[in-house]
Amino acid sequence: MTLIAATMESFFVERLAQQKRASPDTIAAYRDTMRLLLGFVHDKTGTPPAKLDWGQLDAVMITGFLDYLESDRGNTVRTRNMRLTAIRSLFSYASLRHPEHAATISHVLAIPTKRYEKATITFLDPVETKALIGAPDPDTWEGKRDQVFIATAIQTGLRLSELLNLTGADVTTRVGPNVRCLGKGRKYRAVPLSPPIAKMLDAWIKHNRIGADQPVFATRNGRRLSPDAIQRRLNLHAVKAAEQCPSLIGRQLHPHVLRHTAAMNLLHAGVDTTVIALWLGHADIRSTGAYLHADLAIKERALAKLDQPNTPTGRYHPSDRLLTFLESL
Repeated sequence: MTLIAATMESFFVERLAQQKRASPDTIAAYRDTMRLLLGFVHDKTGTPPAKLDWGQLDAVMITGFLDYLESDRGNTVRTRNMRLTAIRSLFSYASLRHPEHAATISHVLAIPTKRYEKATITFLDPVETKALIGAPDPDTWEGKRDQVFIATAIQTGLRLSELLNLTGADVTTRVGPNVRCLGKGRKYRAVPLSPPIAKMLDAWIKHNRIGADQPVFATRNGRRLSPDAIQRRLNLHAVKAAEQCPSLIGRQLHPHVLRHTAAMNLLHAGVDTTVIALWLGHADIRSTGAYLHADLAIKERALAKLDQPNTPTGRYHPSDRLLTFLESL
């Protein structure tokens, strides 16, 4: 029997970090999945994680873990599928090192992902956008930081991780203003800045004397902001913005809504979806198609271009009593 500890360690050190050069976010997500899985199996079997054998991680145990994520932890189907992806990656790696466990590994790899209903993309209209940007108090340090963050997020459409990783060297506010970021798949891209946003960022960076290697959006102590901190600040400003914009009352805003808003603004401006995909850093243009589905205005304009049916109205009269009888059977 073979313990999984050595294989799991080499999976993270050799496969993810060295061979695949996975991003820190990917490694962290896979790490969290394994910690949850090992804790679940330990509770079920009483075996310490370092003493677990591959035979204890069979398809029945993995399926039970996935069910636990949904029923006990309240995770969505999408989160469940993401955890399964991490587990599959580990077991695919293990299949090359432990052919003696081929049957167990193949059964785990055969566990299917769950289908789920995809929610319609939510975004802010111009009135809501103005209210949210105006919600932070610019006379306070945190308020000004949050205002610059929200405005930058809505104009650039950067992912939250990309925004939080921005440093002073990543921002150009003079000739050809833009921000550069390392996105998914370790792909660098540059996103142009509008003059007002470039001016805001320039003033913020100069006022705080942000160095080339320092985060643009940080705490007062200079530490990089966490996603949880951003979510708390966004919740706070959403409540205040709702006082001026009733359509925001009760809305649960998350940072990705700001990214969606950037995409919809580009779409409404007539920008082609292929350009929007490059702007957002989508590896597949089909990801950008979701914004077309979310925009009712585009569908209404398409309907207006269609020729309306010119069908005369009138009352139906059966042509023949016998045919009518036969058709009713």
